[in-house]
Formats: sequence, structure tokens, C-alpha cells
Amino acid sequence: MLKTAMHYSHELLSEVVTIGDHVVDATMGNGHDTLFLAKLVGVGGRVDAFDIQKAALLATKEKLAAHPEGVAVNLHLTGHENVADYLQGEKIKAAIFNLGYLPQSDKQIITLPQTTKKSLDALLAHLQPKGRIIIVCYYGHPGGREELETIQAYCSDLPQKQYNVLAYQFINQKNQPPLLFCIEAK
Repeated sequence: MLKTAMHYSHELLSEVVTIGDHVVDATMGNGHDTLFLAKLVGVGGRVDAFDIQKAALLATKEKLAAHPEGVAVNLHLTGHENVADYLQGEKIKAAIFNLGYLPQSDKQIITLPQTTKKSLDALLAHLQPKGRIIIVCYYGHPGGREELETIQAYCSDLPQKQYNVLAYQFINQKNQPPLLFCIEAK
């Protein structure tokens, strides 16, 4: 059975993330990906998660209440464009973005093409060989189409000698089904 973008994103992460890795949730939202990553990296691992909304941070803290002990999960109340300030030269194995807006919240607060691009630039500079960055674009809202076009162009322009890039989307569904991109460092 074909997987949704969210389920496929987790499969793509599971293939490369191992115990003790350092990973990033660039858009923590309600904490689903942050918790998933915490379980993957286990004891000795580290997750840095970012969001600009306090509601996202609180929802994620609640989800993490039962996360594995010994996993360093750092929640940052700041935009993903500031990720480089928190990585301080360290390499990461993976990162994930869910672009759009926080479900069941203010739909005026959205991710933006310029901040997402800045974050991707920083994360690629820190990505280990065979590491992956997953981007799930939800674009059925004002501003979403512009961000999707920016991400498509960004991913298409990545040099083939350094990266493999995958696009995954259901093309016969209504209401703008999310589009998943996976950037893998060679």
C-alpha cells in the first residue's frame, strides 16, 4: 500500500538515523516528528527542534513527557532560519520540515520561502554523507504555492554530484496533497 507523505517521511528517516545521532526537527509543530526522532536517536542521541509558536513548544513538551530517557531533546522557540546558531559546527544525520502552518492554529502564521531556504542552506552545510533532509510541503493556503515553488527550484538546483533528490506526491488527489522532497548527501 502506498504511504502518505508523513508515513513515507518517517520511513526515509528510519533508513538512515541510528542510535546516538544528532538530528533536527526544523518545524516542531505538534511534536509528532520530534518524538519520532527522539525514539530513533535513543540514548546518547540529540534532537534540536525549532518553532516560532509557543503553542508548538508546549504541545511538543507534552508529547515528549514519555520520551526515552537519556535522549537530549532541545526545544528552541525560534525560527528554523536560526538553526546554524544552535549547531555550532556539529554534523547532523537528518532533518525534517513540515511546511505550512500549525494545525488547529492561526493560519496566518506560516513558514516562509526565504526563512526555509536559509535553514536549508545551513542544514546542508552540516549534513553528514548519506544523511537526509526531508521536506513535506503543505501548500493549500495563501503563501503556500510560493514556498512550494521556491523549494522545488532549490531542490532542482542542487548539484547531482553531491546530492540525490527525490520528490514524492499523490497526483490524482484533490485539495493539494502534500509534496515530499528528500535530499540525500552523497
